[in-house]
Amino acid sequence: MMITGTIVRKREEGGYGFIKQDEEGAKDVFFHARTSMAEGVTFDDLHEGDKVTFEVKESEKGLQAVNVQPA
Repeated sequence: MMITGTIVRKREEGGYGFIKQDEEGAKDVFFHARTSMAEGVTFDDLHEGDKVTFEVKESEKGLQAVNVQPA
């Protein structure tokens, strides 16, 4: 199931960021340049404030966004 949200923080030098889910009360979700991008989307395509769609999976460090792409 695709979820919508907004990129609230993106660290170029670390290749990661956080997405605020649109669903009220939902936790922010981590995303990473190497493991979170949808096919054909690069980390450089995304910027703070961009609306995105994604899926969520549980990782050993908590929730992680996968298949992240512009909305």
